[in-house]
Order: sequence, then C-alpha cells, then structure tokens
Amino acid sequence: MHSKYLQTVGAIFVTTLIVSNIIAVKIGSFGGYFLPVAVVIFPISYILGDILTEVYGYQTMRRIIWTGFLCNLLAVIAIAIARAIPPAPFYQDQQAFDAILGATPRILLASFIAYLIGNFTNSYIMAKMKIKMKIKTSGRYLWTRTIASTIVGEGLDSLLFITIAFAGVFPDAKTILTVAATQWIFKVLFEVIATPVTYGITGWLKKAEQIDTFDLQTNFNPLAF
Repeated sequence: MHSKYLQTVGAIFVTTLIVSNIIAVKIGSFGGYFLPVAVVIFPISYILGDILTEVYGYQTMRRIIWTGFLCNLLAVIAIAIARAIPPAPFYQDQQAFDAILGATPRILLASFIAYLIGNFTNSYIMAKMKIKMKIKTSGRYLWTRTIASTIVGEGLDSLLFITIAFAGVFPDAKTILTVAATQWIFKVLFEVIATPVTYGITGWLKKAEQIDTFDLQTNFNPLAF
C-alpha cells in the first residue's frame, strides 16, 4: 500500500511513546492530584493509535505498535550504555543523569507490558467495532469507537503499569487502584476533549490517502507478523 502520510503519523506515535517514558520520572501536581508528567503527552499516542487503526487498519497498526516497542527498547539500551560509560573527570552531573534516566528494571518491565497490552487492546476494539458498525452505519460514529477503545485500552494500561511497577511500594491495594483510576480518568477525558481534533485528522487522512480500511479479512493475532 502506497501512503503519503503513514510514515509521518507512525513516527509521531513512536516519538510520543519514547518521550513519555523519559519524562514520566517527574511527578507533577495537577490541581492537587499527583501524576507522572507523561500524562500530558502519552494520551496523544492513543489518539494517534485510534487514527492509524481507523484509516490504515489493525494490520498496519500492529506493525507500528511493534516498531514502537523496538524503538523504545533501543532507547532503553542506549541510555543504559550511556550511564555505564565512566564520566569525564570534569563532568559533575552523573548522579543527576542517573536519577533522571535510571529507571529500574521493574518500571521498564511494567511500561513494556502495559504498552503492548493497552495498545493492542485499543486497536483491536477500534477495528472490531468498525466491522460490526459497517452494515448499520457504514463506519460512521467514529467517536463511539475512539472513546470505547480508549476506556478499555487506557484502563488496562494504567492498571497494569501501576500494579506491576508499584505493588509492594505503595502501602495498599487501595492506593494502587486510586492512582491507576486517576490516571485512567485523566487519559479518557483527554481523549474526549480531543475528539474534534481526531475527527479532523482522520477525515483529512482518509481523503488525502483515498483509503478507509475495514479489517474484514484481518488476522488479529498480535504476533502474526
């Protein structure tokens, strides 16, 4: 399939993912709620995932999800190598460098698992709902698909990440659920507010690319490379 814009949108998706993982180390205050500052950009990856699935289909999005995973892994490896290289005698910021970029293996594992399960779930729901709505609505009512897929996908992402990363660190299960729920609500609201933008970009891409994919014959196995 020849596409003028797929690589660009896919690259932005991967960039939002990697940047989110780097800046997530900072906990910000949002009106009395304390969340990783990555919440200001990470939901964009789900919006782009919705757009990519809606326009190009699950099969294409599957490749982009795995590309994002491999690019993030490469970034993690590069950062680990950079941290391991002895600093120059005059370099005074090694501790700060380690503090900002030295994510623990447990947090990295949580991030990778949550990313894969959340994004594949999001794309699967988007594509399956579009197929079911094809006869009745000709694929209209995009907002129902974007919001429904985000509710489930972001819910799994938030719950898995917080649970795997902080179980035993937070005092009890209630705290874990509270933090996960707060992130989830913020991300879903972000998706809802951004719905007009999602509609605009999706409509423009469909027109520019002359494509509107329905995954009628698609193998939905995440590992079907």
